[in-house]
Amino acid sequence: MQKQQLNVAMIGHGFIGRVHSNAIHQVGHFFETPYELNLKLICGRNRSTLEPMASQWNWQEVATDWTQVVARPDIQIVDIAVPNALHAPIAISAAQAGKIVLCEKPLARSVQEAEQMAEVTRRVPNLVWFNYRRVPAVAFAKRLIDEGKLGKIFHYRALYLNQSGNDPSKASGWRYKRAEAGSGVTGDLLSHVVDMATYLNGEVAELCATTHTFAPGRDVDDAAIVMVRFKNGSVGSFEASRYGVGCSNRNVFEINGSQGMLRFDLEDMNRLEFFDATQPPNLRGTQKLLVTGPDQPYADNFWKPGHTIGYEHSFIATLGDFFTALSRQEAFRPNFDDGLAVQRVLESVHKSAETGAWMKCN
Repeated sequence: MQKQQLNVAMIGHGFIGRVHSNAIHQVGHFFETPYELNLKLICGRNRSTLEPMASQWNWQEVATDWTQVVARPDIQIVDIAVPNALHAPIAISAAQAGKIVLCEKPLARSVQEAEQMAEVTRRVPNLVWFNYRRVPAVAFAKRLIDEGKLGKIFHYRALYLNQSGNDPSKASGWRYKRAEAGSGVTGDLLSHVVDMATYLNGEVAELCATTHTFAPGRDVDDAAIVMVRFKNGSVGSFEASRYGVGCSNRNVFEINGSQGMLRFDLEDMNRLEFFDATQPPNLRGTQKLLVTGPDQPYADNFWKPGHTIGYEHSFIATLGDFFTALSRQEAFRPNFDDGLAVQRVLESVHKSAETGAWMKCN
């Protein structure tokens, strides 16, 4: 069958732009969809770094004005990989022009922006790049939970730690400025924690939080600690910090239920720990499962059993699932409504940190 050509324009050309470029190149090698993605145009403000990026990743054209890019009739997909302050204007303009819209997380700087974005994009296919849902071990954890392997969930605890805030060379970056990022570690790392928790354990009912800024004069949060109550009756805790010295990219969850336990660490992303409490006492023990084999998520898309995959494959799988859903006219998640739900939880975190009170999460 002849595949439908879709021209992609990516706005942004930093680290995450390289990650997205790789996924766009690779998705057709691992997933069978009726689409062929054409890397038509990459847009950024700094032409001196934009042009080498375009050459390295085989983008056909470069541009420096995103407003002209989203209006072009030959562009079908707009991928947003820029600082958070630009997510809303680009996404809204692209959706109004009828484009498919892909947007990095967090969706926006505020709930108000996220509401506007979610409303206008309901008329077009869209996704938010919460890529960790597509790590095979995480997707397998979701399957085990849905199959009832953990029974009634009691506890959900998660943390996301890196040490980037302790690096003075990064202090001038956009992620450390409220005007450009909207928030600090809450938008950057805690957004992933919240989305993962919602995906695996359901909606957060209420929370109580504290945030802290370690660097003098910095106007965004460096660390956040949150106590949560979920709508399913379980309780939990979230922690995120850019001062987790000794942690490169430690994204961890542990879930305790009446019949078992699951534990995951992104720094060992191909493995999932599982404890089966229904086994006889003399056989109980934590299994460290290598989630790269038969009857496990994405085993048919990537390598043979026992051959591990990397960070980049979670983005490839996100795109693969998105275009599979698009071809079947099925809903894809996480979409902009999911991004809005995360934004509402993050707003409750900030309000709770300011007041010291428990906050309901709508």
